[in-house]
Amino acid sequence: MEGIIVPVSFFLALFAILYVYYTTRNKERLALIEKGADPKLFKAEPKVTNYANFKWGLFMVGVAIGVFLGAMFDQYSALPETPMYISMILICGGLGLVLAYLLRGRLEK
Repeated sequence: MEGIIVPVSFFLALFAILYVYYTTRNKERLALIEKGADPKLFKAEPKVTNYANFKWGLFMVGVAIGVFLGAMFDQYSALPETPMYISMILICGGLGLVLAYLLRGRLEK
């Protein structure tokens, strides 16, 4: 019986949070409409950009380079293998994101 308490309470808490979020959002929107706000205010215009694909592509290339460097360090180093893989993946993935940020500024000009 004790094994079921945690999953049930998790889903009840999740339901309560979502219920409060959506009812509060609905009340706020109705109040704004009553005061004369434009209903189109709630519909966000989708931004058309390919930057997300560019960023994810550079991130994945960075992760692949990180895996390769981790394997190289693992093969030619006396250090334990797990920290080398994790650190190289994080460092190269972060460098890929920084590169995407820097190149975005140049591409937008």
